Amino acid sequence: MVKMFAGWGTNEELIIQILAHRNAAQRKLIRESYATAYSEDLLKDLDAELTSDFQRVVLLWTLSPAERDAYLANEATKRLTASNWVIMEIACTRSSDELFKARQAYHAKYKRLLEEDVAYHTTGDFPIECLKTPERYFEKVLRLGIKKLGTDEWDLTRVVTTRAEVDMERIKEEYHKRNGVTLDRAIAGDTSGDYERMLLALIRHVDA
Repeated sequence: MVKMFAGWGTNEELIIQILAHRNAAQRKLIRESYATAYSEDLLKDLDAELTSDFQRVVLLWTLSPAERDAYLANEATKRLTASNWVIMEIACTRSSDELFKARQAYHAKYKRLLEEDVAYHTTGDFPIECLKTPERYFEKVLRLGIKKLGTDEWDLTRVVTTRAEVDMERIKEEYHKRNGVTLDRAIAGDTSGDYERMLLALIRHVDA
C-alpha cells in the first residue's frame, strides 16, 4: 500500500486496483496490515492525499460497513430533515445485527447515542417504513441523482458504497429495466476521472 503514496503524487489507479476489488474483510485486513507496517492510519493517509468526490468514495468504501453507516447517519443528522431518507435507508435495509454494530460504531466515534442524535436533529413525524423492494428504491435514488442538473455525487457515492456488496446486481437490473440504459453507461456519462473509474469498479465488484 505504501506505493500508492510514493514518489511524485498519489497513484490513484493503484488505489482503485487494490481497494475496489476487495471485500469488507479484506479491506479490514489491509487497514490493519498498513497500521502494523507503517504505524500510520490508512484512512488518515487517504484523507490527506486524495481530494474531491474521489476522496469521499474511497474513504467510504474503505470504512467497515458499520463505520460507514455511523458516518452516514451522523452526516444525515447534520443535514436535518433533508436527509431523513438516509436514516430510513439504514434503519430499513440493515439486519438487527448490522444496526447494533452501527450503533456501537457511532458511539465509539462520536461518543453519543445514535438514536438520541436522530431524535434531536429530526422534527415532526418521521415514519420508518419497511422497504419491500430495496432495489427499486435505490434505483430511484440513483436515477434522480444522475439526472439531476449537476449530478448529486453525495447520493451516488452513498448508494454505490453501501450496496456494492449487498444487492448491486439487482439494482443494476432494475436501473436498466426502468431507464433503458445500463447503470455503467449512465455513471460514465455523468462522472469523470478517478471518481468515475472507482464507481465503475465498485458496481462491478464481486464479493471474493
